[in-house]
Amino acid sequence: MKTRLPRQWVLGIALVVLGFAAGVVLGCRLLAYVPDTPPAKAEANFRLLAEAWNTIQRVYVDRQAVNPQRMTYGAIGGMVDALGDTGHSRFLTPEMVKQESNVAKGRLEGIGAEVQMKNNQVVIVAPLDGSPAQRAGLKPGDVILKVNGEDVRGLPLERVVGRILGPPGKTVKLTILNPARGQTIDLTIVRARITLHNVSWHRLPGTTVAHVRVASFSRGVSKELRKILLDIQQEGLTGLTLDVRNNPGGLLDEAVSTASQFLGSGNVLLEKDATGKVTPVPVQSGGAAFALPMVALINGGTASAPEIVAGALKDARRAMLVGERTFGTGTVLAAFPLSDGSAMMLAIKEWLTPSGEVIWHRGISPDVVVPLPPEVIPLTPTREQGMSSEKLRASGDAQLLRALDMLVQSGGK
Repeated sequence: MKTRLPRQWVLGIALVVLGFAAGVVLGCRLLAYVPDTPPAKAEANFRLLAEAWNTIQRVYVDRQAVNPQRMTYGAIGGMVDALGDTGHSRFLTPEMVKQESNVAKGRLEGIGAEVQMKNNQVVIVAPLDGSPAQRAGLKPGDVILKVNGEDVRGLPLERVVGRILGPPGKTVKLTILNPARGQTIDLTIVRARITLHNVSWHRLPGTTVAHVRVASFSRGVSKELRKILLDIQQEGLTGLTLDVRNNPGGLLDEAVSTASQFLGSGNVLLEKDATGKVTPVPVQSGGAAFALPMVALINGGTASAPEIVAGALKDARRAMLVGERTFGTGTVLAAFPLSDGSAMMLAIKEWLTPSGEVIWHRGISPDVVVPLPPEVIPLTPTREQGMSSEKLRASGDAQLLRALDMLVQSGGK
């Protein structure tokens, strides 16, 4: 049985990229097999489930709605939801399990957005860079009300995800509520095959500051980042903005290695298990940029793995954080595969910042709060290519511009 300590759910949401989001995708471990026979003390509860199942099978009038697999998945999902770990521990259908594997490899099919259940609503955590979801204008905090005209409010997350999934080239119609504006709009999005470009950078026009973007923490990200950091310093640049806005998470090992590129000692995070035991996860040796001045950009779409990085940088006073409070994903999830290819993602550990700060449901607050107007799409290194310094200043990306000003004031150009 493989364990993955996931992250948010990317509707690879490509749509679904379902990146198992509620924690961090940790790589794989083996867990002891859980017997599938009813425990002696739970026999009465299992009989109650069978009683409900048989009653539905016998008397429910809409015979087409009596779908054994859907009923089974609903029961399992209900058990997980009853734990109260909303938006974190969850049930995954076999299709979602396949999508998670693709996310870790940097390949997706769908609309390209991360989603999570919040306050009994399916909420966009972050659209992926260059995805159909981003091009359609989906933003963190948007609520999915309908899929192809069908009201999905109150449905389990896996049911909503299943309605959004579909082959590349086909469209899906979403009815979206923007809570900040109180507006409801219909968007028709063409699903696509998405190749994630998780690390990119560009010298900000007219400056000696690099804009380094980490869009997700899939395999190989820290290695690619290390090469970029060495190139930046070799070119004589005087500072960098590390941009993890709208980053839905990924592999824990990549998050640890990424933070370690900037830290010479100490811990990246603390892990607390069910017994209360706290285990430090130390900084790895061999970092590439211990002294280069830097500012990190965060927002409400910064979830899971990038929160680990942001927390480590903040606690070590290695970088100022600019932007908005992060999403607040703070559990390590383990995947418990079931016999038909589905799985349960269950929280087995909680992670804390090196100073012991809780992130779960709280998020990480920036050192400098800079909101971004709803109509402004954050700049990326790709969009900055060919841009003049005047266009950069007129972009409306107040978070990036504030970070740039801070770096210039500290000695950059």
